Amino acid sequence: MHSFARATHVGSLLRPPRLLKARADHAAGRLDDAGLRRVEQESILVALSAQQDSGIGVYTDGEYLRTDFMSRLTEHVDGFAAQAPSLEWRSGDHAEEDSDILRLIGGKLAYRERFTDREAAFLAAHAPGPFKIAIPEVTNFVVANWDPRVSGPHYPSRADIVDDLAAVLLQEAAALAEDGVRQVQIDAPCFIAFANPRILGLLESEGIDARDLLRRCIEADAAVVRLLRDRGVVVGMHICRGNYRGQWFNEGFYDDIAADVFGGIPVDHWLLEYDTERAGTFEPLQHVPDGVRVVLGLVTTKTGELEDADELARRVDEAARIVPLADLAVGPQCGFASEVRGNPLTWDDQRRKLDLTVTVAQRVWGRV
Repeated sequence: MHSFARATHVGSLLRPPRLLKARADHAAGRLDDAGLRRVEQESILVALSAQQDSGIGVYTDGEYLRTDFMSRLTEHVDGFAAQAPSLEWRSGDHAEEDSDILRLIGGKLAYRERFTDREAAFLAAHAPGPFKIAIPEVTNFVVANWDPRVSGPHYPSRADIVDDLAAVLLQEAAALAEDGVRQVQIDAPCFIAFANPRILGLLESEGIDARDLLRRCIEADAAVVRLLRDRGVVVGMHICRGNYRGQWFNEGFYDDIAADVFGGIPVDHWLLEYDTERAGTFEPLQHVPDGVRVVLGLVTTKTGELEDADELARRVDEAARIVPLADLAVGPQCGFASEVRGNPLTWDDQRRKLDLTVTVAQRVWGRV
C-alpha cells in the first residue's frame, strides 16, 4: 500500500498578484515569454514553501501554469474553439451564467502535444516531497464543452466525443508515467451531473440514455486509471460539484452514482466533496471497495470562514463507521482557484484552511 497523507489538498491555490500582473502584461505584449516563465517559476516556489510550512501532504504547483483546471489540455489538443460555453453557476438561491472559462469543442479532437510536461519537470526538480499532477477526465467535456451548433457538425451527439477524448488522455497518461511521475489526480467535477435533475433533463431532451453515457465515461476513465496503475503510478480521483469563484455548477448526491462510479473506476483513493449538505450523507461510501482510501473534503474553499476543528474531527469519526479510519484522510473539498481569479478568500484565509486541515489530521490520527 502506498504512503498516504492524512492531510492533503486538491491542488489549485490562489494566484499571487505578481503572477496575475505578469500574465496580463504578457497578454498585452509588455512582458516576453522568458519574463513570464520566470515569474511563474518563482510563484510556484512560493506555493511549494507555503505547503511545506503548513505540513499539508502531496505537493502541487498550485496550477499556476493554467488559467483553469482544464486549460493545459484545451490549449494543446486540437479541436477546441475559441468560444466558451455558457454555464449556469449557483450560489445559494442565486444562479448566473458565465462564459469566462473552458472552451467549446469545435473540431475533431486529436492529441497535438504534451500538456503537463512543464508542470511535471518543474515539480520533479523542486518539490520538497511527493508531488502530483492533475489531469481532467472525459465527463467534464461531455457535460460542459459540447454545444449542438459549435460541436454538432463534428460530433452529432455529446456521447460521440468519449472515444477521442479517452485517446487524448491515454496518451498524456502514458507520457506522465514515462516522465517518472508517481502520483496523478484525475479531476471529475461533472460525475455529479448524472445525479443532477437539470442535467438529466437536458440529456433526455437530446435523446441520450444517461445511464449508458455514464457507463461509457466510467469505462473511458477506468482505462486511463488502469494504464497509470499498471505503470506504478498512484491514482486519485476528485469529485466535486464545480468550483468557480465561490459558486458551484452541479447539485445532487453521491447515492445515485456511487455504486457505478466507486465500483467501476479502480483508483487508489477518492477525494470527495463533503463540506456542505449538498453532498448528502456518508452512506454512499459503502460502495467504495475495501482497501481504497477516501479523502473527506470537509474544509470549504468557497469562503474564508474557518470551520471548527472539533466538528470536523467528529465528522471523520462519523465516516469511519462506514470506511475504516485507517483508510480515511481529510482535506478541502476542492481547489482554492479552479480558474485563475480564484475563490473569494485571501491568501491568509487559504493558509488558515491548510493549517486547519493539518490540525484535524493530527487530532484524529496523530500525524499528517
